Amino acid sequence: MAETTQAEAAPTEPQARHVIYCGVCTLPPEYCEFGGTAKKCKEWLEKTHPDMHERLYSEEAITASLSTLSVDAQKRAEKDAKKKEAKAAAAESREKEAREQAMVYIKRVERNKRKYVTAVSGLEAHGMDLKKVAKEFGKKFATGSSVTKTASGGEEIVVQGDNSDDIFDWVVDVGGVPEDNVECIEDKKKKSAG
Repeated sequence: MAETTQAEAAPTEPQARHVIYCGVCTLPPEYCEFGGTAKKCKEWLEKTHPDMHERLYSEEAITASLSTLSVDAQKRAEKDAKKKEAKAAAAESREKEAREQAMVYIKRVERNKRKYVTAVSGLEAHGMDLKKVAKEFGKKFATGSSVTKTASGGEEIVVQGDNSDDIFDWVVDVGGVPEDNVECIEDKKKKSAG
């Protein structure tokens, strides 16, 4: 009998697969049509992976997948795709409109005689992660910064010290919030009548 070598007898390990995920909807490109942003996904795929775009969206691939459907199913698929695109476009426009109208409030609050804290609220409406921004403020201003809950149920960033002007500049320049949507408020403690 022929002797087998050790390399031939050992089972081969499975190789890892490289999966591509869409940069728009984060689904694999084969499933982008179910995400609601199919048009943007298709454009992204064409720019970043033209070979995969050709494989999925070429005329032959589309006609091959449509030929397996009945006429009624084809009409339903087209109607559903149009409805999903319209719904996604409407949602995107609503989100953009809400972002344009959302205000950011920078409030300087007096704690004791000459001690201040600066509270920033409304950043989450502009797509910013409050914890990351609080960490950024802490590093930038070399001070304590944290995310706290407000009495109304929202969240705000509280930064130690009077940094309202610097935070205003950061929100407008780095955060990309229009200047008209940022309001600075000064909150002073009322002195008791003695």
